[in-house]
Amino acid sequence: MAHIKITLFILVSCYFLSCSNETPSFMTITEADLRDKIAGGWAGKMIGVSYGEETEFRALGETYDKELEWQSDFVEGSLRQDDLYVQMSFMMAMDQYGMDAPAEKFAESFANAGYRLWHANRKARKNFWDGIMPPLSGNPKYSMHADDIDFQIEADYIGFMCPGMPQTSNQICDKIGHIMNYGDGVYGGMFVCALYTVAYFEKDIDKIVETAAKAIPKESQYAQCIQDVIDGYHNFPDDWRKTWQLLQDNWGERDICGAMDPFNIDAKINGAYIVVGLLYGRGDFQKTMEISIRCGQDSDCNPSNAAAVLGIRDGYSKIPDLWKEGIPAIADSLIINTNYSFNSVVDNTLNYAKKIIIENGGKIEGENLVIKIQEPKEPPLEQSFPNIKVAYRTTIKDDAWKWKGSWQEYDYLYSGGQKFYGKVSADKGSECTLTFKGTGILLMGHWDKDGGRADVYLDGNKVQTIDTYYWVGNRGAGYGWLNGAHLYHILDLEPGEHTLRVVSTGEKNEKAVGSKIYLERAIVFQPK
Repeated sequence: MAHIKITLFILVSCYFLSCSNETPSFMTITEADLRDKIAGGWAGKMIGVSYGEETEFRALGETYDKELEWQSDFVEGSLRQDDLYVQMSFMMAMDQYGMDAPAEKFAESFANAGYRLWHANRKARKNFWDGIMPPLSGNPKYSMHADDIDFQIEADYIGFMCPGMPQTSNQICDKIGHIMNYGDGVYGGMFVCALYTVAYFEKDIDKIVETAAKAIPKESQYAQCIQDVIDGYHNFPDDWRKTWQLLQDNWGERDICGAMDPFNIDAKINGAYIVVGLLYGRGDFQKTMEISIRCGQDSDCNPSNAAAVLGIRDGYSKIPDLWKEGIPAIADSLIINTNYSFNSVVDNTLNYAKKIIIENGGKIEGENLVIKIQEPKEPPLEQSFPNIKVAYRTTIKDDAWKWKGSWQEYDYLYSGGQKFYGKVSADKGSECTLTFKGTGILLMGHWDKDGGRADVYLDGNKVQTIDTYYWVGNRGAGYGWLNGAHLYHILDLEPGEHTLRVVSTGEKNEKAVGSKIYLERAIVFQPK
């Protein structure tokens, strides 16, 4: 057990961060114990994502009830996980440009990295390439992925390096999170980081969760979703499935990104599954992960976050050998797309933690670190999609789509064997017109190395020129990887019938090898 000494200093000044009337409190932890906890956080992250890897999105709108397997060498798979290498891109940007570098430098670090990205991260990369810089790159005006899980699964390093300092972690999260997310998508990262910051000095899981929830706006849907878990746990303390059903009933179909689909990449419901694991797992490492996994959806990321909380709380030394025995063999192996290994990222996180401790009123006394403890403080409320809901989906096979020019049909199989259809044209002047009834629309298609440019018209007025080029290193989009790319959206139309027209310009990005426009389907929205 880490030996933590608590010391209260009565100060003349009552000033505490944001003008609180509380007397600041300080906690002392040895550097060795802090390193053990940081190592526990990273190890939990690696173990949890490896344990749930084979179940990811295998249970959509239902619980995962198949047998779970674990072997010590499974943890090697974490070296290839985006849960790790994306956030390490941000750490490498910190190494190069400093902790106070502008958000654009952090965005550049992963936008120009040679690895694939998905959902909010992918859209943020495309926005960056198109000249839309953070914080607008994650704003719902430019991204329908604003509430997705992306920042939630890659914010860990921030919480790991802010022991006892949830306000500081929120400040960092505000900058980094808005690169790819907004509103609940950012709050997901803030909440997870707050769990870590609190877990450094609090053993009681219930208190960790309830305290961390204070780090996000209580009016947010994310906070309401977490409160549903807390209420469910109090009402059904021995039956996590009843709480799961409560979440499914209240939040299972709230995902704008996966509209009208059981697939749910939304941050809040997946964040709730982290908390279901933590509360019902009651501090047991294996049980916590298993419950988070069995909740379904993004069931490798969620147990990864839950296990990291316990890793911070108990330290690496207290993680059961069954789960950590595979780590020493890979502790110096590089995580792909990074220059970090498990050992080096732990050391680097510790170094940043010491800097942050000092910058926030703490100090180093020999082998001890004295930390000025912060109370959580919620940020301003942001809501990505507060007044809309899905009306219907429409595909290129529907009569509402009208075509002029040389369009050719294509199809491909995606995950689960689902077939998608689209039409493609590279000729200047080829156009598609879609008539729809609603207050918003999201046009979906395909990005690739041969993607060209098209002009978009709404109700007869030109509103945007879109560029559908996308290529990363020697890895292309490939049907199935970037299907359903979000080509254009607008959400604030007057109720009624509208016409969207897309006209191929025959032009292309200088990097593109073609000028094709791929169109597949659209989602129409209406007021709630």
